[in-house]
Amino acid sequence: MSTIHIIGGGLAGSEAAWQAAEAGADVILHEMRGVRSTEAHHTDQLAELVCSNSFRSDDAENNAVGLLHEEMRRANSLILRCADANKVPAGGALAVDRDGFSGAVTAAIQGHPRIRIVREEIAGLPPEEWDNVVVATGPLTSAPLAKAIQALTGEEELAFFDAIAPVIYKDTIDFGTAWYQSRYDKPGPGGTGKDYINLPFSEEEYERFLDALLAAETTEFKDWEKNTPYFEGCLPVEVMASRGRETLRFGPMKPVGLTDPRTGRRPHAVLQLRQDNALGTLYNMVGFQTKMKYGQQTEVFRLIPGLENARFARLGGIHRNTFLNSPKLLDRELRMKARPNLRFAGQITGVEGYLESAAMGLLAGRFAAAQGRGEEASLPPRTTALGALHFHITEGHVDGGKGSFQPMNVNFGLFPDMPAPTRDAEGNRIKGKEKGRARKRLITARALEDLEGWLGTARQAA
Repeated sequence: MSTIHIIGGGLAGSEAAWQAAEAGADVILHEMRGVRSTEAHHTDQLAELVCSNSFRSDDAENNAVGLLHEEMRRANSLILRCADANKVPAGGALAVDRDGFSGAVTAAIQGHPRIRIVREEIAGLPPEEWDNVVVATGPLTSAPLAKAIQALTGEEELAFFDAIAPVIYKDTIDFGTAWYQSRYDKPGPGGTGKDYINLPFSEEEYERFLDALLAAETTEFKDWEKNTPYFEGCLPVEVMASRGRETLRFGPMKPVGLTDPRTGRRPHAVLQLRQDNALGTLYNMVGFQTKMKYGQQTEVFRLIPGLENARFARLGGIHRNTFLNSPKLLDRELRMKARPNLRFAGQITGVEGYLESAAMGLLAGRFAAAQGRGEEASLPPRTTALGALHFHITEGHVDGGKGSFQPMNVNFGLFPDMPAPTRDAEGNRIKGKEKGRARKRLITARALEDLEGWLGTARQAA
């Protein structure tokens, strides 16, 4: 089996290296941080989280993201193992201590006998003699490599801006105003039902904050960046606010499921803060990604009740993400059709989200190992979360015109449909919203059953 070269040590690259090595391949992981950094990273650790510290819902029965978590756990995912070992309370979500998480991933990769880490930038396409390569450079692919890929594909570069939420020191939050509560008191993994810090707004306070937010000065983009679209799932808060004065109240500031203990009533709007590190000293502003200039951020965010004297461990920022038109450029094994020795993984393939990126790394590592053994890769069933994502980026997207392919989170809309049951196990008629929940439970049960069959086949092949 020839050596597998993996370019990029983010979540996807680290997962790909782990999966390939666990399948018996020798792996060289090329990571440029340590030699050259990016505009968003702060360390040279592998799998550094540069945006949120949340892996989102961990509910494997009712949520497609939680199902993806469970599938990856069963597939021996390094990313899920390290996330579970470094989780912090976050209601129904799986959130992690970001430093502990990346440190655990780095230690595991460094300690694997089949993986060697080389700190270097691959400036351009890798050498022709590398016959089994995984490109997992993520949304911040270095310019020389991005230009080489663009020249190879002949495609116009597709890109969007991804904004980063600020992080606040907990001891500067006013708990005369703020209180602990998860939405609907839901505890989630490692939580208590009181995992978020909540900051309530009266109608007057909300309107004053909104006026300041809309008037704030934002980052100026370069000419070549100005027409780059945002990803709808990670919009800057001021972009959301510009769509209507009630948009935030039905988005990241929705007050449903929360009760202000001072009044016993639901507030007009609420900003939630989520624990960002294991010590519980840092909290991030949930859904408050921003492109405001730094000075404007501190002025505007201190208008939030409870944050009048807040200090920020990290202010929000913005960076450009790039991704391929994967349905057109990649084959079913994630290989570049124009150069099949190059396989791609992570956000560059057009998936959105930490776990979705790592999931594509998981598949790419397994596919690369199969190629090294001279075998055809075993594709995950479309009925699984892994397979639904994989199918969407390789075959499932319907191109309605040039540039219509956009990044996608895992969701039940990507799965083959199942009719909602009409009766429960006791024969009682299922009505209303419960039909939808019952349908999701059927989809997840089918997914995990089909996943086990796929994993069993993969184990036999290895």
